[in-house]
Amino acid sequence: MKLLRMEPGRGEVVVAEGDVTVPEQAEELIEAFRRQLDLGMAAAVPIAAGGRRQAELVRSFDEVPPDAERVIFFPRAAGGCR
Repeated sequence: MKLLRMEPGRGEVVVAEGDVTVPEQAEELIEAFRRQLDLGMAAAVPIAAGGRRQAELVRSFDEVPPDAERVIFFPRAAGGCR
């Protein structure tokens, strides 16, 4: 699994990479996941949807499917509804 962060002008930047079935690597992935959330990033897991590019938002590492190839972090949108 790869953890990637979207950065303006640079595209996808690898934050962490590892195998979730190896305990030490899984622990590193979880720590990197939490660090990105602590920085205010949102997380999404790309899903296959009939040729369309779609993703499912996740709020914790437990929500990431075990067979996911990557998780993408991106800045949360500013503002919102009042």
